[in-house]
Amino acid sequence: MGQSGWLMGLMEFMSLLFIFVVGSVIAALAVVYVIDRTQRTQAIRRNYPVIGRLRYLLEHLGKFFRQYFFAMDRQELPFNRAQRSFVYRAAKDLDTTASFGSTRDLTPVGSVFFVNCPFPTLATDAASSEPLVIGPHCPHPYAAPSLFNISGMSYGAISRPAVQALAEGAARAGCWLNTGEGGLSPYHLEAGCDLVFQIGTAKYGVRTPDGRLDHDRLREMATLAPVRMFEIKLSQGAKPGKGGLLPGRKVTEEVARIRGIPIGLDSNSPNRHVEVDSVPDLLDLIADVRATTGKPTGIKFVVGAYGWLETLCQEILDRGPTAAPDFVTVDGADGGSGAAPGALMDSMGLPLRESLPMVVDILERYALRERIRVIASGKLVTPTDVGWALCVGADFAVSARGFMFALGYIQAMQCNKDTCPTGITTHNPRLQQGLDPTHKAVRVAHYVRNTIHEVEVIAHSCGVHEPRELERFHARIIASHGQSVPLDAFYPKLTESLTGPKVQSAISHSLRPQDP
Repeated sequence: MGQSGWLMGLMEFMSLLFIFVVGSVIAALAVVYVIDRTQRTQAIRRNYPVIGRLRYLLEHLGKFFRQYFFAMDRQELPFNRAQRSFVYRAAKDLDTTASFGSTRDLTPVGSVFFVNCPFPTLATDAASSEPLVIGPHCPHPYAAPSLFNISGMSYGAISRPAVQALAEGAARAGCWLNTGEGGLSPYHLEAGCDLVFQIGTAKYGVRTPDGRLDHDRLREMATLAPVRMFEIKLSQGAKPGKGGLLPGRKVTEEVARIRGIPIGLDSNSPNRHVEVDSVPDLLDLIADVRATTGKPTGIKFVVGAYGWLETLCQEILDRGPTAAPDFVTVDGADGGSGAAPGALMDSMGLPLRESLPMVVDILERYALRERIRVIASGKLVTPTDVGWALCVGADFAVSARGFMFALGYIQAMQCNKDTCPTGITTHNPRLQQGLDPTHKAVRVAHYVRNTIHEVEVIAHSCGVHEPRELERFHARIIASHGQSVPLDAFYPKLTESLTGPKVQSAISHSLRPQDP
């Protein structure tokens, strides 16, 4: 009996212990659930309480497993882990320094690195980039304060809290936010940041019922002080030659009202502006928008065939430099924040590494480089990317997917399915609730400031005072023979420019102050 009683007592104790442990686990999970649902810093945890924490655990453990079994930090596409990690850390304002050497392989053809100066710029001599005026001939030119800005992402393609976070972050950082082709929403205006109103081929937000340009709506947009420029989109990196596509499940009542389209139906933009069939037509449209708004007007395009650029420049010279677009946004075929057919995303258009220097050189050959500001777009998410663009000749760099990462995007590749787990590219209220605009706006601002700071570090190491002083000879690129060559040799600038009387007269005219 004594032994039997002891065993019964032990079993009773074990049963109580089991109940206590299970109860404690359930209680702990309940506490964690409440914490995750109420916190506002991490969208994954808020949308997927408790189990969402597994992502961060696996992400932490993954770096130990990957060196033996999985992809290394610089092997993924479209953005590898090293690129994403920089954005995440910069957005959180964490230390972005590295130790024990770089994991970047400098031997592949096309790798770019910068050329340090034996006498780098001292902190006492360093300078920040000054605001650069766009559209000096316009009644309302824009002195753009930041060299790194937010590229076009439409409300509808991205969610309300994402737009709010980007707008507030842009206001904090002093950079501009491009509305994307989806029109101007109230959320773009809430923070008072500088805005670039993009006019896509469907002319959302400024369209008549039959899809033509509505001049009254255009004037209405121009009267809004935050709207500083207008960008006519000819094409974008994800899908050159095809218009935008917004699935019907994303066309809510509000999105439909802002864009001027039916609710719940797929919204397919034309693959070009129907009234633009030639270079003269394009310049006419630019002039029309600029005359209607009084604000700088430019164009965005992906370079494929490039003979039209020569025709464009010659037509500008024939009409006079004031006919030129105030800026051009050169998007690379490696861009891709929008949903697109795989064939176009993979195989259409020139990458930015080839198209940007080409456009800069053509403008210089026609003596239009000072008249037309150049904005580089397309997979520019790190200081190295931005520094390269400035070396090649860009005045500004813009990024879309970089800022998606700053908002917490995890490259889930579900932007076109309305199931984005971070709430950025979905209209599902349950998923949107995980994205707190106030918190994410701070990260957006940090990303802008820290990226510009590191571009300045690159510039000072090269021996110049500020980033816009970078030239092609400040960087080198690995050529096909395995050795590096200076960018000014890899992308040689033409030594001869057009010097005829018409060009000289045009140059002289472009330097005159605007008539009152």
